[in-house]
Amino acid sequence: MPDRSAAHLAANLRRLREQRGLSQQQMAGRSGVPRATWTSLESGQANPTLAVLSKAAAALDVSIEELIGPPRTACQFFPAAQAVVKKRGDAKVRRLVPESLPGLDIVRMELAPGGSMQGIPHTPGTREYLTCESGVVELAAAGELYRLEAGDALVFRGDQKHTYRNPTRQTAVAVSVVAFAPV
Repeated sequence: MPDRSAAHLAANLRRLREQRGLSQQQMAGRSGVPRATWTSLESGQANPTLAVLSKAAAALDVSIEELIGPPRTACQFFPAAQAVVKKRGDAKVRRLVPESLPGLDIVRMELAPGGSMQGIPHTPGTREYLTCESGVVELAAAGELYRLEAGDALVFRGDQKHTYRNPTRQTAVAVSVVAFAPV
């Protein structure tokens, strides 16, 4: 293991153990790794086997990659200027959360005045939660038309054809949370 990975491992193990309020002795018991080995890991002096890394990761409920990767900071800043904005129909769409969340997709959409955007039917059993932030958003789904104004929310099956529309002369902003059905 390169020196940098050993330093990352040491810092990550210490931070994760301390976040859980556990001693090295308690971690040794949880992981099945001898306390002396755990101490060596946290000091950056050990050259662990894959089996030891796997036991440590399992005991901390994290991936091996998280153990050997650069230590995470308490917060991570994502400047708006770096957000990826996609054009779909008459809408600008960007992910509201910059990291992937298993089973969820959260996007912010800006619908141009008089504009519309065709929704993409998701996998069967998917639910979509649509909240209008400003302006007016109409959603057409299952032969029905729903009108949402600022603060209104709508829950619908996301596995069907649906269309978002802004019937006004002002930009409309909405947030969509798609909760995918388990596969």
